[in-house]
Amino acid sequence: MSRAFFVGLSSGAIAASSAIARALADGTALGAPHPPLVAEDDSDIRVERPSLARTDGSIDAYAAMPAGRAAGTPGVVVTQHIWGVDAQIRDVVRRLAKSGFVAIAPNLYARQHAPSGDGASDFKIFSPFSQALIDDQVDGDLQAGAAWIRSTANASTSTNAPKVGIMGFCMGGTITLRNAVDSPQFSAASVCYGKIRQSTSTDGSATEMSLAYADEIKMPLCGSWGARDSSIPVADVAALRSRLTVPNDLKVYDGAGHAFFDDTRPSYVAVAAADAWSRTLAWFRKYVAA
Repeated sequence: MSRAFFVGLSSGAIAASSAIARALADGTALGAPHPPLVAEDDSDIRVERPSLARTDGSIDAYAAMPAGRAAGTPGVVVTQHIWGVDAQIRDVVRRLAKSGFVAIAPNLYARQHAPSGDGASDFKIFSPFSQALIDDQVDGDLQAGAAWIRSTANASTSTNAPKVGIMGFCMGGTITLRNAVDSPQFSAASVCYGKIRQSTSTDGSATEMSLAYADEIKMPLCGSWGARDSSIPVADVAALRSRLTVPNDLKVYDGAGHAFFDDTRPSYVAVAAADAWSRTLAWFRKYVAA
């Protein structure tokens, strides 16, 4: 492929991601189930549903990539929220593909056969499934997603090329923070309203123990939280920032609460979602695509 092809692809991906940000900021018809921002049959992407081999069998996943991708195209593993790999997560995967990345969301509930989260409004239905997740098994599932991205580029799954980032929402944000500590398969991370304290308590100030993991975070970290999120104190974001020794961009949105990026549910906040999307893409372009 010619150099002009790559330049054109990059320009098109940047234009596409800007268009997605504008649609998120507009917010028209968002905040409830809606047609996807990037359709499955979009000619600029290719959707796949790979099976990821694991030691205890295999799990399903949802993936998408640029239609004209090159072997070195960078990737992003998307970590699901409590609703599973639902319509919103699948659209995020396609948005990333439209923006120039190979993206995949492993189904962390695959072993439990959880119901679809599409259009669901009661998160309590999914609480038993989220509580049954096993940390090292989940981390292995996400690493299998990174290995799949590299395998599609005919690269060794044990190398760090092409680079792969990881991002997650809510439950998936907390999981992403954990993987930012000890997962060399990833080069950068982006967290949306993931719980910062690695403990069950949200009362009082964060303890040294609940934040100690932050001292060990190895990769550049982008993070987005809402000031109105009663489950994650704003002070925790400041405490996390004070302990990081890696490049970071942590932001709290004054008018947003929990799950402000989920454009299929009433928690959606357009301005915060659009900005978080733009910041995340800029982060991955700097630390994963470079």
